[in-house]
Parts: sequence; structure tokens; C-alpha cells
Amino acid sequence: MIVYKFGGASVKDAVAFRNIFHILSLLQDQEKPVVVVSAMGKTTNALEHTFKLAHQGLSYSEPLLEIQQYHQSNVQNLFPSGNHPVYKALQEQFSSLENTLQQVRPQEDFDQQYDQVISVGELLSSVILHHFLSSQGYQNHWLDCREYVRTDATWREGRVDWERTENQISQHLPSILENSPVITQGFIGGTTDGSTTTLGREGSDFSAAIFAYCLQAASLTIWKDVPGLLNADPKLFKDTIRYEEIAYQEAIEMAYYGASVIHPKTVQPLAKRCIPLHVKSFLHPDKPGTVIWNCQHDRIAPSFILKQNQCLLSFHTKDFGFISEQHLSSIFQALSQHRLKINLMQNSAISFSTCVDADKTRVEAVRAQLADEFVILYNEPLHLFTIKNYDQPSLEKLTHGKEILLEQRSRQTYQFICRPTGDFPH
Repeated sequence: MIVYKFGGASVKDAVAFRNIFHILSLLQDQEKPVVVVSAMGKTTNALEHTFKLAHQGLSYSEPLLEIQQYHQSNVQNLFPSGNHPVYKALQEQFSSLENTLQQVRPQEDFDQQYDQVISVGELLSSVILHHFLSSQGYQNHWLDCREYVRTDATWREGRVDWERTENQISQHLPSILENSPVITQGFIGGTTDGSTTTLGREGSDFSAAIFAYCLQAASLTIWKDVPGLLNADPKLFKDTIRYEEIAYQEAIEMAYYGASVIHPKTVQPLAKRCIPLHVKSFLHPDKPGTVIWNCQHDRIAPSFILKQNQCLLSFHTKDFGFISEQHLSSIFQALSQHRLKINLMQNSAISFSTCVDADKTRVEAVRAQLADEFVILYNEPLHLFTIKNYDQPSLEKLTHGKEILLEQRSRQTYQFICRPTGDFPH
């Protein structure tokens, strides 16, 4: 039993859907995978823009039409006849989406309404893939993952109810998989009362890991537009290196610091059950890629990780007293309440500094909550660089010519915050 996950780039157009069929056709007849898909291309971003317009009471008809035309044009490429059942299925999804958008209210919970709209992208792509594979003779079962991946009502970052989820998946999917592969969605889940939740941006990898964990799969393969797990993002850094294999712990740390290839929550459930994670190129499926598993290795090549659009918050006591545990408790509570993840932190005698994602609404909410207790300074937008397994040449290469506002170093990890520049190491 195996799990395959295809991201947005691997389902971005009709050519990509045909490529997925090619990859699946390479499997043996007895191999019936669970196939988890993301939304097509940049659909999630487009839905997010559409939702924000609706929430502000503005017209969203144009961006909604663009999303619809994008999906319809690719369906027409895959099903030229025009009378295939996929057209009706697609229309039903868009009718439901339009109805949801019409019910968006500015005065109601932003995050809850967000999840009901943004989740549609994965439903669209999975429906199209299901019908296309069937048309090619690859019979499969379309599955609504919201009935299986159970979460609480933490909108936009649903917390998985592992007991309920494992019960649902382990009880129902094996019998389905005896007869056919399963096509389902990443990124989304559901509450027990039927509401849709999302697992956080780029959460489709995590969805695939959930299915792999609950099915005790032999492996999980994530198909990407890169040849494997690289030591840096090739869009930002030249001369990247592919890791042939890497240990779970190393991968977890890289994901935590912001490595874009793997969602931070993906590796942990796999490591618990020693399920290997393969990162492979959907452009070159015959290439080995990278395997993340329970291996031992010497010090590996330095990895370079960049988190952009960061905010550096500095909290100073108003009476110039020392930063105490009570002060830190207030700060952590506010950050947690407004769901701002700490990417780096450092304290001195009379101040505490932390680097968080520059989410303006949430940052302002924290500042307002703590304004009576602290003088709060902030800088944005900033870059947060991390070097895992650094050495002196890698330090010099990455820090050269940059204005460093804060830095931190341990035995294996070096991080620093700087103002954005266009210069990246080659």
C-alpha cells in the first residue's frame, strides 16, 4: 500500500494531468495507491483573492470567472467532446462555490468563511483527475477526504483528531483499495458537524502523510518540479545539491526552519511508523530523487533556507525593569492567541525580540493587546536566513554585503535577520 501526492505544479494544466496518468501507469497491477492532489497551479491564491473581495463587500465576479475559465479550458483539452460527465461535475462545484461566496459576510468570522471558499480548489482538481484517469481506462474511486480527515474547528489550521481520523481511514479505505486506487484531496479536512477546515497553506503534503500513517503504508512519494530534496531553493540559489538520502530528524528541522519542499508537519507521522518519504521529480519519474527515512549519515552539505516577508518585534518593559518569566508568559500567550508562529527569538536584560511572519492583522492585534505593558518596536519586511550544518565558507557566502539586524548561532544552525536585498549566493 502506497501513497502518492501531486502538488499544484504537477496538476497545473492538461499536460500535467496526462503526465500523472503516465506515472501511475508505471505501477504494477497490484499496486493501488492513494493519490492526494493539490489545487491546480495558483488556484489557491486566486481563490484567496476572490474571497477577500467578497469579505470586503466588493465585486468578485471577474476573478471568479477567471478561475472558472482556467479549469474549463483544461477540461476541454482533456475532454474535447464536450458531453462528458466531468462538465456537469465541474459546474456543480462552481455553483456551490458561487453560493458560498454570496453568503460571505464581513461581520462574520473571517477564518471560518475562508476555509469554506479556499477548500474548493482541491475538490476541483481531484474531480478532474478522477474523470480523466477513468477515461484512460485507469479505474479509480473518488473520495471526499473531509469525511475521513477529522479536525477540530481551528479554522485555517485545523488540528487533526488522530483517533477519529485513523478509525475512519483504517476501517473504510482498505476495502476500497482492494478494488481500485483512490483519488482524494490534500489540504482540507472536516469537523464532525460537517464544516470544512483547511490544514494550513501548503498542507497537502501533511494530508498525504496522514493517509500514509493511518494506512501504515509502505511509502509516501511526493512528486515535485525539482529532482529531490535540495540544499536550497533553486529559484533563489544557484549550484544546488540534491541529497540522496536524509534522516527524519534532519528533514524535520529543515522543514521547521522553512524549507519549501516539505510541509513542516509532514515528516513526524511518517517517522513514528518508519514510513519512507520519497521526494521525486514528476518531470523525470525514472530518476532516484531523495529518500527521507530512518538512516544514519555523517555531516551533510550545508542547507540554505530563506523565509521572506518577516517582521521583527521587540518588546521593551516600560519601567526599564528586567524581562521576567511573567513578561515572557504574556508575550507568548498573545502570540499563541493570535496564531503568530515564532521563527526566531532572543532576549536581553530589558527586551525580548522575536521574528514572525509579517501578517499585518495578527501583528497589530498582538501590539494592541500588549501596548499597556510594553513599548513595542518592529521592522518589516525582512528576510530570515537559516544555514543548517553551516561551515565558515557558507557563512561568509550568505552574509556578505547584508545588513544583519539580529543573529543566532548553535553548533549546527546559524540564523540571521536582515533587510531584503536582491543578492543571493551563487
